[in-house]
Amino acid sequence: MKNLKTVVLSNQEISPGYYRMRILAPDYTRLAKAGQFIMFRVQRSLLPLLRRPFGIFRTGFMPADCETMPPKEFIEIIYKVVGGGTEIMRELHHGDSVEILGPLGNGFEFGEPGEEKVLVGGGIGLVPLYMLAEKLVEESRVRLYMGGRTRDDIITVTEFERLGVRTHVSTEDGSVGDTGLVTVGLEKKLQEGGKMTVYACGPMPMIEAVEKICRRYGVPLQVSLEALMACGVGACLGCVVKGAGHSDSTPSYLCTCKVGPVFDAKKLDWGNSPEQSVGNCGGCQ
Repeated sequence: MKNLKTVVLSNQEISPGYYRMRILAPDYTRLAKAGQFIMFRVQRSLLPLLRRPFGIFRTGFMPADCETMPPKEFIEIIYKVVGGGTEIMRELHHGDSVEILGPLGNGFEFGEPGEEKVLVGGGIGLVPLYMLAEKLVEESRVRLYMGGRTRDDIITVTEFERLGVRTHVSTEDGSVGDTGLVTVGLEKKLQEGGKMTVYACGPMPMIEAVEKICRRYGVPLQVSLEALMACGVGACLGCVVKGAGHSDSTPSYLCTCKVGPVFDAKKLDWGNSPEQSVGNCGGCQ
């Protein structure tokens, strides 16, 4: 983990309201693991005061400006404009100064080689699943169920398909792919049987539905959550979720930023889902 004062390399709208930002980030291809996140601060003003959490979509290198310079190492984040912080972010351009703290949190476990891996993502929840898919395709068959309210929420399809991931798209309004919830396709897949692990990230109602389905069929599940965060390192306790076995007499709380954001579903209390968990992996505002 390190605090890095750096610059924006690019910031482009990829779907109405969704942006992909590329940030100069030395050492992140070595440091960042699938499922980790950064805390992002815009340096040009005092507001917003607090950093914003964003999942890391991918890392990579881009050619240097001249032959004598090394390639530029970068990370990409994808975010949806939903409030004041992201309104400022979408106005950033190449060369603008920003500050990032990370990589933070614990990422995904990759499961057993050879078993089929099933990814489930809704909207901006697809972000942490890309680096996971990059790793999983090396040893396993990978299938992705991606969903959204409309076609505008279906992002990064091409990137996953280029990895060799078999993708299934569904939208609630039927504007692209199958009509209905993403969990319909997931349940049909689990009904086929076979050894597999499921990984999910998206709106909390979707994650809760995925957990119920996986529990019903006895399939291991890892979920990536994101909560309102002020620090990202477990100091403020503003992002706690209830752990398995939580009760008034024996409370159990887990910091999303420090213990998570990726959790084995069995370690969470699904009967008392925390209201503050948003599960969108793309920042809060």
